[in-house]
Parts: sequence; structure tokens; C-alpha cells
Amino acid sequence: MFSVIVVPDGSRGPDSQLRLEPGATLRFGRTDIRPSGDGPYLAIDHAGVSRSAGEITATATFWTLTNRSRRQTYVVENPEGAGEHIKIGPGRVDAPVPFEFSRVVLPAGNDLVGFDVWAPRHDYLENSEGTGGEPTALPFPLDRGKRYFLVLAALCEPRLRGEPHAPLPTVEQVVERLKPVWPAVNRTTVQWNIDYLAVKLRLKPPPESAPSAPGGGTRLNGKKESLVSLALRFDLVREDQLGVVEGKAG
Repeated sequence: MFSVIVVPDGSRGPDSQLRLEPGATLRFGRTDIRPSGDGPYLAIDHAGVSRSAGEITATATFWTLTNRSRRQTYVVENPEGAGEHIKIGPGRVDAPVPFEFSRVVLPAGNDLVGFDVWAPRHDYLENSEGTGGEPTALPFPLDRGKRYFLVLAALCEPRLRGEPHAPLPTVEQVVERLKPVWPAVNRTTVQWNIDYLAVKLRLKPPPESAPSAPGGGTRLNGKKESLVSLALRFDLVREDQLGVVEGKAG
């Protein structure tokens, strides 16, 4: 399997993608100044891009980015991470990029240009838990057969469907989304499950331990955003589990 697949903007299929084996390097820069050498090259047709803008080097399971610009900072975005990104400063060499799917963004005059990078290869230990003794406790124990997981999946669905910056659904929209699989759902039950998840995932203390406050205890500002951010960061809900909101096996 290729370590890295680079997808230029406007790519029309596999033939226009650049595939790098482990150890290979791809240079990229302005189209009118192609560097000498036999290695692969990605031309970016914009006068605001440096002649020799940078390079990508594939490793076994990830890739690094070198910024050859003397003034511009590059940004590598994680489209699946709800705003997660890393910055690669001018002159930085071999900065490791941990994302499986990435968007490399280059400032170019008054524009932002870039390209996508996929790192589909993964290596795993055959048995990371070892043998004997008590099993390791799960950090976020979720029962995917419970209704609170339906609510969490419905909250995460827009961003897992390929819209990393999509606004989160309102409680009313969650109710409408879940009615086919949970006919008795209503605004109160959805809000109760959101509150329950915030406690279960340790985003807020349980009611009996919270200090008293006017209006009935502590509140968690941005509760839905906090839940979705945590769920996406730690894969508590995955795209292949979204079938539960449609009554399919997750």
C-alpha cells in the first residue's frame, strides 16, 4: 500500500493523483519554475506561491512537510477534526503530520490555495493488551445500544458526513432525525440524554456533587459542542456507526 496519496485541487480521478511509496519525496511550487530532477512534482498555478514552496516526504505510516518559503506559514487542516490543524512555519523542515486526511493550505497573495493529502496506511500491534490480569477499564464506556448513543450519533452526524465545520443540529432537529427509530422521542428526552452524556463522559460533575447555584446547579456552556468535539477526537462515534440513526446495525 502507498504511504501517501496527494490529491491536487481539481483532481478528476486516480490518474491525476500522486502516490508516494515510503521514503519518496514530492516537491511542490509555482508552475512556471519546475525544479530539475526526476522526482515527482506538484505544480500549483498561482503567482503568489513560491517557486520552490515545499516538499512532502512519505514514511511508513505518516508523512512530513517541509516549508521552503522564507515568509509564509503553511497550515495543515484535519477535515475530520472540527477545526483541528497544525502550523508549519517558514523554513521548518520535516514537520510530522498526524492526520489520516489532511488539507494543506498555502497563503497566496489574497487567496488561499492548497491540496489534499491522504495517509491510508496503518500498522497495528497484534495484541496490545497482553495476557493475564484484569482487563483495562474503558475510558469512555458507551453502550451503543442505548438511546443516549442515538442522540450522540445524531449530534455528530453532520460533521462525520464530510462537513467538518457544519453547525451542530438543534435539539428539535435531533428529535426529527430520530423519530423514525424512536417514535416517542421529544425535546425533553433529547435534552435529558445530552445532560446524561455530559456527566457520563465527565464533561460536568453529577448533580449530587455539583455545588449549589441559582437556577439548579452548575451549567456547562457549549454542552453540545463539547460532546461532539470529544466524541470526534476519540472516535466515540464513527462514520460506519451512523446507521443507528436510520435503524441499521452500527
